[in-house]
Amino acid sequence: MHARNMEFVRDKGALFWNLIFPVFLVFVFSFAFSGRDEALFKVGVIGELSTEDTFSSQSFVEVIPYQDVEEAFNRIRHHQIDMLIDFREGEYYINDDSPKGDAAESMLLNSDISSFNRQSVSGKPIRYVDWFVPGVIGMNMMFSCIFGVGWIIVRYRKNGVLKRLKATPVKALEFVSAQLVSRLYIVLTTAIIVYAGCNLFLNFMMEGSYLNLIFLTAVATVCMIAFGLIFAARIKSEELASGVMNLALWPMMVFSGIFFSLEGTPPILQKISRIFPLTHYLEGARAIMLDGAGMVDIMPNFQALIAMLLLFLVVTSLIFKWE
Repeated sequence: MHARNMEFVRDKGALFWNLIFPVFLVFVFSFAFSGRDEALFKVGVIGELSTEDTFSSQSFVEVIPYQDVEEAFNRIRHHQIDMLIDFREGEYYINDDSPKGDAAESMLLNSDISSFNRQSVSGKPIRYVDWFVPGVIGMNMMFSCIFGVGWIIVRYRKNGVLKRLKATPVKALEFVSAQLVSRLYIVLTTAIIVYAGCNLFLNFMMEGSYLNLIFLTAVATVCMIAFGLIFAARIKSEELASGVMNLALWPMMVFSGIFFSLEGTPPILQKISRIFPLTHYLEGARAIMLDGAGMVDIMPNFQALIAMLLLFLVVTSLIFKWE
């Protein structure tokens, strides 16, 4: 036990990540979520807020600005916001099936913008499980790809397996490709089984194409595997690998939108989340499942995943070492 403890202490990299990383998470959570009381109503806003508007400034109202009008309408159709106010047209929208819509409208009518024209929309509410299931698939993909590839190769390097493979005709590209194809098969099979099994009991909302969802999942899986290969390219300490992987995994898991929507969080965090491949996968998957989006609609997310995939593969090829 003493020898194992001394090995950990002498590994400065592992010691650093195990001590600094939890502190880093505490500060990030404190900045993102402290001091924010839970609002009674979520109100979407299109255009600039009116100077006469007193309704949106109330403490019980959380204002969510939208640049994309279609996205805003999708949010109110699916009960993700309680009201939508369009300051450009002088109109407000209420979902007649929303339980909070009437209460929000009553408060609006007592405000300075009560003269806005009322418009009605309708749509099926999105259950939290419908919104959350892509997050479960993405989280499983993330852990399986990064630890299932990165951790294993680090262990191979530490145990001398890669050193032995170096003496064989096997090339680095062949070895890495085999790891990628194997993990892609495992992750896709697992994701399909999990989705199909749970869908039998929960009947998830699925407005788009299953083929588009599977194709997006395959591309995101390869991107995640390539990301995991970066950690495996040179690190030979399992403790250091664990710390570095967690540094990438936990912020990605928290700020990619697995458990909750990023709407309403500080804009800087929303911009930071764009650097994570998981963010683009979840946006695309939810657009397919909940909004019926096609490949053209999710093309920005698809292009971001392809660009990240190529970047990760280039970095891995440049720094990979057998020993």
